[in-house]
Amino acid sequence: MDHNHESDSITDSPRGEKAAALQGTHVTEGPHQHPVPHDYLSAVENGLIEDLPPPTNFAQRWALKLEHLAGVEARGIERVPEAIRAPHATLGDYAQMCVIWFSANVTMNNLIIGFLGPLLFEVGLKDAMILSAFGAYVGAAGPGYISSFGPASGNRTMVVARYTMGWWPSRICVLFNIVIMLGYGLIDILLSGQILSAVNGKGLTIIVGTIISAIVTLIVVLFGIRLFHTYERYAFIPQVIVLLILIGVSGPYYDTSSPTIGTTPERAADRMSFFFLAVSAAIAWTPSSADFYVYFPPKSSRLAVFACTTLGLGTSCAFTYMIGVGIASATLSKPEWNAAYEGGGAGALLVAAFKPLGSFGDFCSVVVALGLIANNIPGTYSAALSFQLLGRWLGKLPRIFWTVVGVVIYTVCACAGRNHLFEVFQNFLALLGYFVVIYIALTLEEEFIFRKRRGGFDWAAWNDKRKMPYGIAALTAFCIGWVGAVLGMWQTYFTGPLGKTVGFGIDLGIPLAMSFSALAYPPLRFLELKFVGK
Repeated sequence: MDHNHESDSITDSPRGEKAAALQGTHVTEGPHQHPVPHDYLSAVENGLIEDLPPPTNFAQRWALKLEHLAGVEARGIERVPEAIRAPHATLGDYAQMCVIWFSANVTMNNLIIGFLGPLLFEVGLKDAMILSAFGAYVGAAGPGYISSFGPASGNRTMVVARYTMGWWPSRICVLFNIVIMLGYGLIDILLSGQILSAVNGKGLTIIVGTIISAIVTLIVVLFGIRLFHTYERYAFIPQVIVLLILIGVSGPYYDTSSPTIGTTPERAADRMSFFFLAVSAAIAWTPSSADFYVYFPPKSSRLAVFACTTLGLGTSCAFTYMIGVGIASATLSKPEWNAAYEGGGAGALLVAAFKPLGSFGDFCSVVVALGLIANNIPGTYSAALSFQLLGRWLGKLPRIFWTVVGVVIYTVCACAGRNHLFEVFQNFLALLGYFVVIYIALTLEEEFIFRKRRGGFDWAAWNDKRKMPYGIAALTAFCIGWVGAVLGMWQTYFTGPLGKTVGFGIDLGIPLAMSFSALAYPPLRFLELKFVGK
């Protein structure tokens, strides 16, 4: 399958799409035929929506055989034509959008963001809860916006990036997305391993627990979008129950009177830095957010898609952040919790919080550990797609191959770096936030300033390099945005000159990165269109 040129199938022509939608019959693009579903959920329940060009190598033929034999999703980065999707979204479709984000993020890894408020930034409980909740919804708005391109275009998120960044520069975004998603995979399986090891009393090593979590993730992601959506539809139920139990058992120890420590400038800096950290965790889903919506109806309301994604993601993050803040505030005054945290990390702290419940508390800890798989599945799925976009030859290898590669990479890294989780997690998130806000700023301006005037996007040209911008303006603005990030960042390894201006340091990397890139892109893009023409 050569991804340099879009196939000239009837499904990518308006006439073919309209005819197929009106007739409700089968649409053919290659050897596979599938009925047009009446809505997305029925399509998921009854089987995959596949409509691909004929395979050109052994790996692709093998992937298609797995689709027929076991229901494994064979589609990778190929566009999903309108004709094989339901024309209109149902209430169930929108509910599913909200549920998958809530389910994927009402998990243990987001509790750690809450831990960082009192334990790292020394922010009081009330301040930290307000800041983290607000940061969750602000951050969720980024994936909310970008996800709306999924149903509208039928293209994966990093394919959509080509329309702003250009054919070659968009691969920088692809690389960042791979790092983000595999990084989250590393954190998820390592946290799961920590918890399982702590519950087992060290009889089960962290490495073994980590590998168990990775294997379960691999199984779900190999099957693709069908099992992914089905799994996420129900995964939140045990998580919410167990987290409510956690609130009940740990809530009496929350220190509601804890103050934010430091002088007035120091308190302001710590509050702002923690707020942007909370933003970073939610907004990091942006480069993958449209990947899970490409099978949804093309006429789905973009506003509704934005609202459902933002609501599901923001609510789950805010809920877990605040629980984490409460537990962290208690850790400062409970020696046994503090000892558990210092000795075994975040996973051991969670087990200590459940300890009053005895063996039932251990069971709850295991449920939380396995719940991290729900957070890991979307990222692993998206990373596999991004590998295909790094080059034409890499794109010829099927999604399932890159799924295995991704899982192996982050499993090995997690086992090797298991003793430095807390520091890695905090530093990792902030850097991702810088990249993501630049990408959001450029995409917003490209759509609303330039594409509105030029007739919108030609989504069928997703794989035609000649119809993509050169990306000179976007790449230049991207680099300028990073200048702003470096000037304003405050990290353990580097503090920019503007980051030193308040208290012991303040992280202004996110607002400065977004502002610098947003100010630079419009004039550069006008010049690019004037002198280059695209």
